[in-house]
Amino acid sequence: MVRDDLVLVEQELSRQSASAYQPVGEITSYLLGGGGKRLRPALLLLANAYAGENRPGAIRLAAVVELLHSATLIHDDVIDSADTRRGRPSANSRWGNHRSVLAGDWLYMQSFQMALEERNFRILDILIDLTQKMVEGELIQLAKIGRIDVTEEDALKLATYKTACLFSGCARLGAVLGGLSGEEEEALADYGRYSGLAFQMVDDLLDFTASAEQLGKPVLSDLKEGKVTLPLIYAMENGHRDARELVARVLQEKDFISVKAETIVSLVHESGALERARKLALDYARRAKECIQGGEDSEYARALLTLPDFILEREN
Repeated sequence: MVRDDLVLVEQELSRQSASAYQPVGEITSYLLGGGGKRLRPALLLLANAYAGENRPGAIRLAAVVELLHSATLIHDDVIDSADTRRGRPSANSRWGNHRSVLAGDWLYMQSFQMALEERNFRILDILIDLTQKMVEGELIQLAKIGRIDVTEEDALKLATYKTACLFSGCARLGAVLGGLSGEEEEALADYGRYSGLAFQMVDDLLDFTASAEQLGKPVLSDLKEGKVTLPLIYAMENGHRDARELVARVLQEKDFISVKAETIVSLVHESGALERARKLALDYARRAKECIQGGEDSEYARALLTLPDFILEREN
C-alpha cells in the first residue's frame, strides 16, 4: 500500500539531510537513522490515499511532518537533559545543547520551506497551528515539572498538545491534499487525534511495563525528569497508601535515591492504574475507528482501521 511511498519519503529525508549545512546535516542524518517507525508520514499517506487522490505533494509533506517531529525530539531532549533516544546517545549528549537547539530550529524552518512548495495557505495554516500547539504543550509540561498535583485533565491536555495534535494534523493534511472538505476532513482529523491520544497512553504505560532495551531509554525516566504521567496519577487516586509520599520523594530528589524505581513500578501495578490507563487507550482506539465511515471495502480504509490496533500492541 503506502510501503513504496514510504521508500520515497525516506529518499526525500535523505536529500534534505544531505543538502543541510554540514553541522546540521550531521545531526539530522544521525537522528533520522535512529530507527523511527515513520508512523506520522504513514498516517498522512494513508489518509491521502483513503481520500482518493494520491498526490505527489503527499511525499513531500510526509517528509515535512517527520522533520517537524524530529525537531521536537531534539528540543525535547535538550529540555529534559536526556542522555538517550531510541537506544542511542541523544543529539544533545553527542553534540551539546547549543548545536542541537540550532539543528532543531533549522529543521523547523526547512520543514516550512518545503511546505511552501505546495503554494497552499491551508496547508501552512495546519502546520503552523500544530507546531504552535506542540510548543504550547512543552510550555504546559514545563509548568508541571516536579509537581505532584497533576490531574487527569492536565495529563490529557498535555497528551493532546504534545502528541495528538501532530497525529491529527497528519490525517488532516492527507484529507486536504486529497480534496476532502467539511465533515470528511474533520472526521479524519478526529481519527488522527484519537489515534495520537491512544499512542500517548501506550507510551505512558510502556514506562512501567517495558524494559529499558525495549524503550530505548531508562525505565521511569519520565518520573526522574519530574513528569507525573497518567498511570501515576491513577495510582495516587486509587488510594494506595504509600503512592503519594513515595512519588513526592522521587520528585524532590530528582532521582531514585531513597526510593527504588522497582518500588514505584510495583505500586503502580498493584493499584490497578495500568488497567485503567489501558482501558482509556482502548477507548481512544475505538473512537478513532468510529471516525472511518464508509469505504471499508477499500484497502486504505482497512489500513486506517488497523492502525489503532498497531498502536495498542507496540512494545517501544
